[in-house]
Amino acid sequence: MSRIGHDSLKTRRILAVGGREYDYFSLPAAAVAGIGPIERLPFSLKVLLENLLRHEDGASVRAADIEALAARRAGHEIAFRPARVLMQDFTGVPAAVDLAAMRDAMAALGKDPARIDPLVPVDLAIDHSVQVDKFASPGAFAENVRIEMERNRERYAFLRWGQQAFRNFRVVPPGAGICHQVNLEYLARTVWTSDADDGRAVAYPDTLVGTDSHTTMVNGLAVLGWGAGGIEAEAAMLGQPISMPMPQVVGVRLTGAPAEGATATDLVLAATQMLRAHGVVGKFVEFAGPGLDGLPLADRATLANMAPEYGATCGFFPIDAETLRYLRFTGRAEEQCALVEAYARAQGLWREPGAPEPEFDKTLTLDLGTVEPSIAGPRRPQDRVPLRAARNDFERLLAEEYGRGGGARSAAIAGAEHRLEDGAVVIAAITSCTNTSNPAAMIGAGLLARKARARGLATKPWVKTSLAPGSKAVTEYLAKSGLDRDLDALGFHLVGYGCTTCIGNSGPLPEPIDAAIVEGGLAVAAVLSGNRNFEGRIHPRVRANYLASPPLVVAYALAGTMRADLARDPLGTGAGGAAVFLRDIWPSAREIADAVREAVAPEMFGKAYGDVFTGDAAWRAMPAPAGPAYDWPDSTYVRKPPYFAGFSARPPAAGAIENARVLVMLGDSVTTDHISPAGGIAPGGPAADYLAARGAAPADFNSYGARRGNHEVMMRGTFANIRLRNELAPGTEGGWTRIDGAGEPVTVYEAAQAYAKRGAPLVVVAGKEYGAGSSRDWAAKGPKLLGVRAVIVESFERIHRANLVGMGVLPLQFTGGMTRRDLRLDGTETLSFSGFENGAAPGMTVECRISRAGGGGETFDLLCRIDTADEAAYFANGGILHYVLRKLAA
Repeated sequence: MSRIGHDSLKTRRILAVGGREYDYFSLPAAAVAGIGPIERLPFSLKVLLENLLRHEDGASVRAADIEALAARRAGHEIAFRPARVLMQDFTGVPAAVDLAAMRDAMAALGKDPARIDPLVPVDLAIDHSVQVDKFASPGAFAENVRIEMERNRERYAFLRWGQQAFRNFRVVPPGAGICHQVNLEYLARTVWTSDADDGRAVAYPDTLVGTDSHTTMVNGLAVLGWGAGGIEAEAAMLGQPISMPMPQVVGVRLTGAPAEGATATDLVLAATQMLRAHGVVGKFVEFAGPGLDGLPLADRATLANMAPEYGATCGFFPIDAETLRYLRFTGRAEEQCALVEAYARAQGLWREPGAPEPEFDKTLTLDLGTVEPSIAGPRRPQDRVPLRAARNDFERLLAEEYGRGGGARSAAIAGAEHRLEDGAVVIAAITSCTNTSNPAAMIGAGLLARKARARGLATKPWVKTSLAPGSKAVTEYLAKSGLDRDLDALGFHLVGYGCTTCIGNSGPLPEPIDAAIVEGGLAVAAVLSGNRNFEGRIHPRVRANYLASPPLVVAYALAGTMRADLARDPLGTGAGGAAVFLRDIWPSAREIADAVREAVAPEMFGKAYGDVFTGDAAWRAMPAPAGPAYDWPDSTYVRKPPYFAGFSARPPAAGAIENARVLVMLGDSVTTDHISPAGGIAPGGPAADYLAARGAAPADFNSYGARRGNHEVMMRGTFANIRLRNELAPGTEGGWTRIDGAGEPVTVYEAAQAYAKRGAPLVVVAGKEYGAGSSRDWAAKGPKLLGVRAVIVESFERIHRANLVGMGVLPLQFTGGMTRRDLRLDGTETLSFSGFENGAAPGMTVECRISRAGGGGETFDLLCRIDTADEAAYFANGGILHYVLRKLAA
């Protein structure tokens, strides 16, 4: 149902489209009514303005909020209500677990547990669980799906329960595609409709939040949305508005036309580097300029997809003729397309080439003609390296970080004639949501494979190759063009429809390769067409990870090493002994365009999504519990979380944090992968010990991502990333710390348990960009369950800061240029915090007092990064879910 505010009725108008009438809340009428001129307002802010106008109620949304947004008073707190919520299984399972636990807590209070039910549509796509166990064979896809179903049966049965227990909750079974492609190609409407309380149809912009940071991809289709932590998304499902300061909008004016040989991946890597350098954390980015006129929607979606990598809340594209072309091309109904155009024109949301552009808070310019083939790595998406400089950059890495100044290392591969060397590409994966549904990128990769095959080139034998597209439509048009045979010939067989390598589900390396890496202590590499290459994410044996376009992934599989100069050196020796260069087999823009035109057809999308919610026979036959309450069977995958144990209808008493110990002290660019890994659970750690004690064999440990429904596993995996470097345990790498700053290193989990026995609260200290990367709620839940009460950093990434508040963890920020180094911490100190005993307030000062082990200490001030009044209420209740539960119970 669409909520209609009392004052917003003044702007309610009727839009007639194709013989139907829709009510809508007119932005031009609101401007006339007195909120001021909005013609040059960025399109993304117009969408927010409509959202406020439609939900004006005098409480969560007031007339003053609407006026403040129209006047662009940056920082003014507003309440955003998305039309829907999108989830994937790694984040969706713990969210559904929380909802089930909230139902139990509601029943314990003597209230109706059915009050815990989504009020807005929720779609959950299972795309993160498939692993590349089998590869480079025609049967790889079927075998990986079989293994996935066996490995994750308990999780999937739980989701089947949620599908029938909650209304407005749909599940896309495994094997259908990546959630963002499903959203872009099928779910999204650009203009949404629903029935109002008076029964009339209301049209409004399609908006959403998603429990995956790359939810931003759909902004390429002019659907305003962004990633939120699962905690915040759960609250949105239950009718809670998302509180946020009104964002500044940075405009990126695109000019020129792409140069020959440049891909959408190259464009987004250039934009990521530029925007990360400028600084857009917490801001909207909106694309404008004449360069949009020739930019296909698939390329726009690629640019929007990597908004988390350049740090923005979203990267938005307005509605124009290209939007309509894509909607029709992907099989949307003509009535829907007509509504989108009519609504956008009526609301001033339509972009016309040559029309005056919006006025942004800051405008940057990117000439498409300057974009060149590039890769990004070895551990951050913003570290772009032009292809022409890639070899030298890797040689520098070997010398500076791995001490290979005297030459590269190598090791024998059992049963092979060749040796494995430093720089060997051991994983080449065409994967992820970023560009595997971009027809130009995928057809380009296929054409390069065809030309390489014709020249007699082959993939190097030590490279693990895989193809995991985000949409079934991709395999349809690759098959129609015959390019699937060429990719197969190079080992890029279909392994699944899912995130695979990009989320860390690379699967095991062949045993001889794995053994050679260990024996030689080699620094080997992975190349993937993804968006994430953080340390320890892709594979535990791989030290350097590079993002690249799908054609370049194929090229690096042919070269087999990062120590080859693909811009100048031969890729290999072809038939007849001739040297073959990348320039010899790189397809031209015209070749790609012609192949796309011949191979890709609208009916392919209808076929791909015809059974999107029904799944295959194995899914339909899976036994699953039923009923409104979950009975919590004994499981190592899904366990009842402890958040609501002893829950009271009254909020807890406020209080200071006294005599806290520092659990870990970390550096800059600590990602949510560092805090809460997603990859495989290795034997020997606390999580593995827990599983082994419950009868699980190492082969069945699965991944942290798949185990997110079990808090016991996730607590033990917190700060367990194999590449974590804790400054309180110098000389170590991995999840180690020292208790009281002394003695031998112990696991972070062991230390937290020791501190818990004393009743000592814990803090985390770090540098800049803390919490970058995935919208991983377990990066906040895990520390909370370990006893972390506060996090002190130089700067936070947006989603993680909100997740900390959502779990009742106090986010604090250094001021005045102070850093962790100024504190001279070694783990022997205690820290006490005060100033919020009567409740936290946005932007308040929190006093920290350090007490040294040898006596003495000092006091300094920190900025409280609780940013809105709603967040202060969440914190006072112990977290956002506790706040919502108390509100619903009342």
